[in-house]
Amino acid sequence: MRLLPILFLLFAVNISIANSPDFLPIPSRDIVRHTYYTLSYNENYEQANWVYYTLTDSMVLNSGEERGNFKMDQLVSTLSSKSSDYTKSGYDRGHLCPAADMGFNPVAMEESFFMSNISPQVPDFNRGIWKELETTVRKWALKEHKLYVVTGPVFKDSKGSIGKDEVLVPGYFFKIIYDPTDVPKMIAFVLPNEKSDRPLSDFAVTVDKAEQLTGFDFFSQLPDDQENKFEANVQLASWFTGYAPESPVAAKIRTETASSEIHFYVILILIILIVSIFVLLRSRRRN
Repeated sequence: MRLLPILFLLFAVNISIANSPDFLPIPSRDIVRHTYYTLSYNENYEQANWVYYTLTDSMVLNSGEERGNFKMDQLVSTLSSKSSDYTKSGYDRGHLCPAADMGFNPVAMEESFFMSNISPQVPDFNRGIWKELETTVRKWALKEHKLYVVTGPVFKDSKGSIGKDEVLVPGYFFKIIYDPTDVPKMIAFVLPNEKSDRPLSDFAVTVDKAEQLTGFDFFSQLPDDQENKFEANVQLASWFTGYAPESPVAAKIRTETASSEIHFYVILILIILIVSIFVLLRSRRRN
């Protein structure tokens, strides 16, 4: 009987972690809170601006629930898109918060199939590099124990719309992962909504770039010095094997600036010397 209270406590802690609202992007508007993820719904485009959730190693290890059925999100006050909007459209119902991340209990799996968590994705993209990225994030969660994830569409270069609700087909998708454990780190990806055989690392960008493309401020709740450090750099070596540690961008800029200043002063001194010599020689000729 002692086992039941322990299991209940673990379940309650898991809910608390998975629904953490600590790092919601800003501005946070038209918020919809589910048990295991939070989203900002865009009525104009009939899909989420972003989906935010926490992914832990226990969530990945305990995955095994059968996939759910797509259904409208009743918590969206303006009504979400419908599954029928995607029928015969040529686009997949692409998960933002992956169903495979939510397979640890029936509630989480059911919530992952709400249409507010779905965006139109090119089939070869959804089943190819996007799936590869989702799988990679789960591997990182197993290694690091806890990750905060923000993901969503980028409405730049859209591919038209589908269905009666005119669901916009995004031109790109983004995913930002923050690891708060041990040595904190962050990485962002922006991928075109199309088939790709390129490695994931090719699509790593600075968080600043993702913010520029989406108009949202990500992980702004972090201390300014930490946020600035994470968002201005792409540190592949912290996430992928086979990459050497890179110098911080700020350090590179300082080095380049210092080098430019040295060149400027060297040239200036040379000009002054040449002019001085010219004036001196001319003065001697007159004498």
